[in-house]
Amino acid sequence: MAESERAPKFAPFLGMAGAAFAMIFGCMGAAYGTFRSGAAVAAVGVERPDLVMKSLLPTVMAGIISVYALVVSLLIVGDMSPPPKQNYSLYSGNMHLAAGISVGMTGLAAGYGIGVIGEHGIRAYIKQSRIFVPLVLLLIFAEVLGLYGLIVALILNTRTKG
Repeated sequence: MAESERAPKFAPFLGMAGAAFAMIFGCMGAAYGTFRSGAAVAAVGVERPDLVMKSLLPTVMAGIISVYALVVSLLIVGDMSPPPKQNYSLYSGNMHLAAGISVGMTGLAAGYGIGVIGEHGIRAYIKQSRIFVPLVLLLIFAEVLGLYGLIVALILNTRTKG
């Protein structure tokens, strides 16, 4: 029996679930980070309009999280083909599911961190401008969580080619 005949018919579902989990959770994190830090930017605009552009940094960083999820989702879907030509193993489905979950959940955590740090950091920045450099460092530490998930997802995705 050929390898493609032994592959279960539900294997592509796991890959699609991985792509969906990446986008759902990654975009939830990005949306939460944008929401929390964006509210603080609006407050800055009322009190100190001159600081608005610098205060947009957390909002931009939160948006990058969704890009990580999009990249992984596109890679997962790119490895799949329609049913007549499909040669998609259970192993590939599980690896794609793991890749999607890793980038999605780390994106959710990173977005949450960016949102909380961004909101409180921007409010502190209104009162004390010297807080900006530590704020940027804390935002980078939160962002790198999503980057770690992207790296793991890319490694998992390359293992499906094996």
